[in-house]
Amino acid sequence: MVELLATVAIIGIISFIAIPQVTQMRADAERNLAVARAEALNMAMGGLLQHRGRYQAAVDWAARSTDNDKYALLRNYMAFAEATLTTYLPSGYDIDFPTSIDPLTKVILRNPSNSQIYY
Repeated sequence: MVELLATVAIIGIISFIAIPQVTQMRADAERNLAVARAEALNMAMGGLLQHRGRYQAAVDWAARSTDNDKYALLRNYMAFAEATLTTYLPSGYDIDFPTSIDPLTKVILRNPSNSQIYY
């Protein structure tokens, strides 16, 4: 009985130490995924510029008023793209696209607390 009690106590101590680490690993993984997805959007904007040319890409970009419309424009230039921007990003993260594609600037990535992530 004492051995069983000691085993349960050891398992409890290990889980007490491990659970916060697992939670932090998940948060880090979601942040890394969001950064990778933002970089993919940046590369897609470069692909749009190369394929359409600066003038036509700027015209196409200006015709899109919302971030979801701009994402739809970029979907063809990405290796992996969900149907909408909301499903493309991890839960709680948000992207702000630049107002103009010329000059090419990076998208702004925001975390669930709405602060900017510098990547």
